[in-house]
Amino acid sequence: MSASNLSDDERCQWLRLIRTENVGPVAFGQLLGRYGNAAAALAALPDLASRAGKRNIRIASLAEAEAEIAALAKLDGRFVAKGEPDYPPLLAEIEDAPPLLALRGFAHVWKHSCLAIVGARNASLNGQRFARDLAQTLGEAGLAIVSGLARGIDTAAHAGALATGTVAVMAGGIDHIYPTENKELYGRIATQGAVVSEVRFGEAPQARHFPRRNRIVSGMCRGTLVVEAAMRSGSLITARLAGEQGREVFAVPGSPLDPRARGANELLRQGATLVETAQDVLDVFHRMRLESSKNLPEERPLNTYNITEKEISDVRDSIHRALAPSPTLVDEIVRECQLSAPVVLAALLELELAGLVDRHPGGRVSRRV
Repeated sequence: MSASNLSDDERCQWLRLIRTENVGPVAFGQLLGRYGNAAAALAALPDLASRAGKRNIRIASLAEAEAEIAALAKLDGRFVAKGEPDYPPLLAEIEDAPPLLALRGFAHVWKHSCLAIVGARNASLNGQRFARDLAQTLGEAGLAIVSGLARGIDTAAHAGALATGTVAVMAGGIDHIYPTENKELYGRIATQGAVVSEVRFGEAPQARHFPRRNRIVSGMCRGTLVVEAAMRSGSLITARLAGEQGREVFAVPGSPLDPRARGANELLRQGATLVETAQDVLDVFHRMRLESSKNLPEERPLNTYNITEKEISDVRDSIHRALAPSPTLVDEIVRECQLSAPVVLAALLELELAGLVDRHPGGRVSRRV
């Protein structure tokens, strides 16, 4: 999916497509690959959705897209498209990367190697101090610090890296500051670093937005560091996503008597890199830079564009019946249904457009209930 030098009209059509009902980042990429451009994909959507039973898919209008672009511009913001030079390069590598990111601030922040620092909202004072000092030291060493602007560890990490470069990834629209107590910090990041969001301008954060925000936090970075985190916390979701994205996972050990340390300690048991000083992170980043200098074979995307309508209709219902409300890996569907990957991907696209399937970070899908 290439977006080099998007024209204003193309950018508007991209925004219309990603804001259209039931079109997520994966569906967006498949549609653009199949039809060549967003305008052609928009024209094909009603027929595609109707094949799986969706008769009236709501397509974002040109006026809506233009209004959102104008509203962002009033905040001195802009949309950066996947494939453009200012798009975060590591984020572009993940399967469900946002086609468009709303940006306030400076894209040059992520030209440096990025590290995500995340952790508990109800973090201890020691945990917050450690996160702030670590972010400052790593920032001075040339790393950009990425986090989610939440209370606790996120706030401390952003504050420590303000002078050297930090990126706040919003769970809601880029204009919707959450929590409100971080309004001043948000303003400083927007003028000194970068604030980004994939969510519609003006939309408040909802529960479903946070895991999607987390996959951007981890996706932008070569590694994710967890300072404090309870079991089953959002920080552990970010760490899991980092691992699935092929990125390094770091964790700071904590007292076994503190519930806020159990998540990080569990990550260490699972093989995360133990961090006691900034040098522990820098040593791993140095090793990763050496490894990334080697030329790796380029992955070829699966061709789902020559699948016939009959091939899809023959398996669409059986794929839908095989899904459960809990997320399942797409690779598992391919294996269990004994179908080719291109056919499964094409059928899932139609089911998603019809509102029958939900996508989840990490290449998972579920039956919508």
